[in-house]
Amino acid sequence: MTHNGADLIIRAAAIHTQVPGLPVQRALAVRGDRVIALSADPNGLDDLLTARTTVHDLAGAAVLPAFDDTHTHLIFAGHSAHDVPVHRARTIPEFLDLIRQRAAATPEGEWIRTTTNWQELNLAERRMPTADELDQATDRHPVLVKRGGHNDVVNHFALRLAGITEDTPTPPGGSIGRDENGRLNGRLIDNALALLERNVPAPDRARRIDGLRIATAQYAATGIGTVRDCAVTLDDYASLRAAHGEGALSTRVRALISALGLTSADEVEHLLDAMEDLRYGADPWLGVWGVKFGMDGGLEAGATEEPYACDHAYSGMLIWEPDEMVRAIGAVVRRGWRVGTHAYGDRAVRILLDVYERVLAENPGLPAGALVMEHGGLAGAEQRARAVRLGVPVTIQQPLLHDTAEVEEGFWGPERVAALFPARSWIDLGAQVSAGSDFPVGQFGAMRSVWGMTTRQTVIGVKGPEHAIGYEEAVTLHTVNAAWLTGEAHLRGSLAPGRLADLTVWDRDPADLPTEARRDLNPTRTMLGGRFVTGPDAH
Repeated sequence: MTHNGADLIIRAAAIHTQVPGLPVQRALAVRGDRVIALSADPNGLDDLLTARTTVHDLAGAAVLPAFDDTHTHLIFAGHSAHDVPVHRARTIPEFLDLIRQRAAATPEGEWIRTTTNWQELNLAERRMPTADELDQATDRHPVLVKRGGHNDVVNHFALRLAGITEDTPTPPGGSIGRDENGRLNGRLIDNALALLERNVPAPDRARRIDGLRIATAQYAATGIGTVRDCAVTLDDYASLRAAHGEGALSTRVRALISALGLTSADEVEHLLDAMEDLRYGADPWLGVWGVKFGMDGGLEAGATEEPYACDHAYSGMLIWEPDEMVRAIGAVVRRGWRVGTHAYGDRAVRILLDVYERVLAENPGLPAGALVMEHGGLAGAEQRARAVRLGVPVTIQQPLLHDTAEVEEGFWGPERVAALFPARSWIDLGAQVSAGSDFPVGQFGAMRSVWGMTTRQTVIGVKGPEHAIGYEEAVTLHTVNAAWLTGEAHLRGSLAPGRLADLTVWDRDPADLPTEARRDLNPTRTMLGGRFVTGPDAH
């Protein structure tokens, strides 16, 4: 044991290290940003006490590693800190009135954006607003209403600014919405988003930094210490760097640079050229994980083997042509970057694994975890076994299922919705699986996700209870497995000497609580690198 003393000692009723085979500990010592010692005796580290040591005696408390959210959208959360809070609306008139209030305080011609974490089925009308209705809120401002990452609804002012008319061709892998008379209704899906969003100016840097300050503090308050943001533009990453430089980040960030909206290998090569500078200057707080692709659409456009329950002529939408995707992903891995690809429906899962299998064959010796399947939502037994055989990790997001189950049943029917995110089978097959939220589509939060994976509860009841997993397994998906996914198992995910002092403190041990008591449980403190970022000792 080292005898140079500790900066901090925590004594608690239970310290769950997530180190296999290590029993519950009672004391933990930190020097600098690292754990330096553990003891099963609450006073077992007293020889590390010096005049500079801070001691936290937390009787009855439990300590766990800080959690990762391995698939989320921090950038969206940062924008939402200042956007119109339409997630609070319960009717379309309320929705429009919130936009109208913002318009009254916004100079004419400036863009108005809304928060993205809302669902149309939470509105009494159980549908999205239309361009005509958004015009009622304001026809003197372009309005961008986002729902998640796959859908926009805009007013006619915004359509005019973007040059989108009834004659605009629908881009491959996208959709431009029209009403029953063929008029534009303001709805844009997937690859059609770029037609509009390239015209939306980025918020000024100070506003973006403040949004990231607010959003990362919100994640950390739920026990999330590291976020893997799965859709970061180059400009977004510049904002993350600036926020980090100002000490505004309360979570570590692992960014996937977005190739969403791109449809050719040549376009991806240009993106990779622009990413070369991102190889440098990364540190334990902020770095680029790799590149994000999309294989299919989201809730309403996931590519399925069988037609949708609501439309027997529709089976979702593929965003990439497979041969071109092989070339594009091959270009990424040959430059040394990793790839995470959205695949939600079972047809998308199958075709993505076809693509990955070809990339692996053409690029022998790729490191483990170089090709990741994001969601793998409706992965059936055959494709799950195939993913494991190919060594393809998967990220799952139970909060997404919880919040969207009713929407999804309308598209896919109850049987397919109950089969989403089959965590039990993934684990039993020996898959490398980790967990997240997919905010803004699902609600982020460490125990919120753990509760969901152990209950399979959704807004319309339990779905697929055979896919539920145990509490300890769910914690592992957010800690040990998550750190493996980012290539940091030697640094994070468990509490051991030499590891980063990233931990959470809970006033009650979540392991001892009734299942329902975990649902909205948050830690009293979150520490990253030996520094409390939330709680009474945050600084």
